[in-house]
Amino acid sequence: MKKQQEKVSLPFFGVGKILPYLRRYRAVLFLMILCGLMGSAVDIILPLFQRYALNHFVGENTLDTLPLYVAVYLFCILLAGGANYIAFSNATKVEVSINRDLRNAAFDHLQTLSFSYFNQNSVGYIHSRVMSDTARIGSLASWSMMDAVWHISYLVGAVCVMFAINPKLAGMVTLILPLIGVLFAIFQKKLIHVNREIREINSKITGNFNEGITGAKTVKTLVIEEPMSERFQTETSEMRRRSVHGARLRGLFSVTMNLATSLAIAIVLWKGGYIAGSEVGTFSMFMSYAQGMMEPVRWIIDCISDLITTQVNIERFTRLMETGSDVTDSPAVIEKYGDSFTPRRENWESIRGDIEFRDVSFRYPDGDEYVLEHFDLKIPFGSGIAIVGETGAGKSTLVNLVCRFYEPTSGQVLIDGVDARERSQLWLHSAIGYVLQTPHLFSGTVRENLLYGNPDATDEQIYEALRLVSADEVIARLEHGLESDVGEGGDLLSTGEKQLISFARAILADPKILVLDEATASVDTITEQKIQSAIDTIVQGRTSLMIAHRLSTVRNADWILVVRNGRIVEQGTHNDLLALGGYYRDLYMRQYEEEATDSVFGE
Repeated sequence: MKKQQEKVSLPFFGVGKILPYLRRYRAVLFLMILCGLMGSAVDIILPLFQRYALNHFVGENTLDTLPLYVAVYLFCILLAGGANYIAFSNATKVEVSINRDLRNAAFDHLQTLSFSYFNQNSVGYIHSRVMSDTARIGSLASWSMMDAVWHISYLVGAVCVMFAINPKLAGMVTLILPLIGVLFAIFQKKLIHVNREIREINSKITGNFNEGITGAKTVKTLVIEEPMSERFQTETSEMRRRSVHGARLRGLFSVTMNLATSLAIAIVLWKGGYIAGSEVGTFSMFMSYAQGMMEPVRWIIDCISDLITTQVNIERFTRLMETGSDVTDSPAVIEKYGDSFTPRRENWESIRGDIEFRDVSFRYPDGDEYVLEHFDLKIPFGSGIAIVGETGAGKSTLVNLVCRFYEPTSGQVLIDGVDARERSQLWLHSAIGYVLQTPHLFSGTVRENLLYGNPDATDEQIYEALRLVSADEVIARLEHGLESDVGEGGDLLSTGEKQLISFARAILADPKILVLDEATASVDTITEQKIQSAIDTIVQGRTSLMIAHRLSTVRNADWILVVRNGRIVEQGTHNDLLALGGYYRDLYMRQYEEEATDSVFGE
């Protein structure tokens, strides 16, 4: 479930928040503005051509300046066409560039956030921020800006020309503009609220859709298609209701504005003839401006509606970019060791692998109870520590603290005798090999996935890592070997095959600290035996932390921590814990009996 976050209220529709992303395109934007002004200037001039033609050629019954008139008119038309072409071309360039920059910035920022953010925000919600919101912002910064230049400059220019030629008639025509401002103020607040609700519901729909797709197998096996469909339909129905309400408000707003602007034309028709007198050209020019003003006013109405909608997108994007990580490096640490994108590896000390918990207390950011309180533990280099307990007992807490996925609420986690917070996260993570219960491979080939562990690995090193975990047999079965495509998330491979490749990838990284998060829980018995044999080999010379559900896999561990209800209740060697006759012994005997029963019945 998405974390409830404080709403961000931004002045001027939040436009100021995206200005930093526009600075690198100042030259292109200036050219767009210049071309927009040229286009609007021509459109302002054209009614003057009309006025001259009617007053001079018709009123005075002469064609003495017709060739020059035609030449200048054609020049203005060509100038406007060229200016519009350049403006449109550059608007497209700015839009796609801004989209790219915003998405890159959002993606990079997401890499800096701690695990708690991803635990509290759904994939659908994050995806909507990075893709949908940035698309709206990119459109605002390009097309909306270009349109604003043309429409506003046209409106201002037309009003100035009308006042210069006939102030009385111009005053009557423009009298409608304050009315538009009042109506806008009435509708603005309601539209902002409605559009914010629509965006939030859309995020829920996206999240539910993603869950339905990614969890399709679970849905089918649980036979919950109907309740999942009902939940999705409930959200979409609510989306429809809110959208219809918003559309009605926008429609009422637009109709009201259009009626108001239409009054300008009525005024010209009513009083224009009396005021303009015998100057038919002037009367015609005012009719053209009165009609021409409708488009800019209508655009301003639509633009304001888009700005109100886009403000929500900017608010949510801003909230994402201003979200801080629960785990951060201090400025002094960053100055010395660098960050995730600009590491200063030359200052990195080598890691031995000694780990110590010193008076550590910890509770999760969204929790009220302490998981650890005044906890002390020393893990010497080369030790094999097993963390066991029932599902949901909190076995991952210690590992999360060692890896700095979370920070201790109080106390210290020391690596090689130094508080981990005095070194960079990247420094620590570069020395950790992590194999998850649910293996994840990235789209691409087997080779590309393995090289994430060590980009400089040779084929010899790759095959040695594969051989250690018996994954070379998997590669031999694949049609294209290391160049075989694994599919999205590794879906073209079985769970066991993905796990073996994940294991080989961790080995290639040559970590000083090896974390195995129930690494054998998702594989068959034969594959488990292969991995277990490999574990016994590769843990030599490394500090290893093994989270295990199957207690048979941890009997040889140097030290076993038994976790229950988020707390360490027992610790010791396998034999010591059995002799203690406590919770560990109960767990072990229960699993032993279950495995014996499965063996008898051939399961």
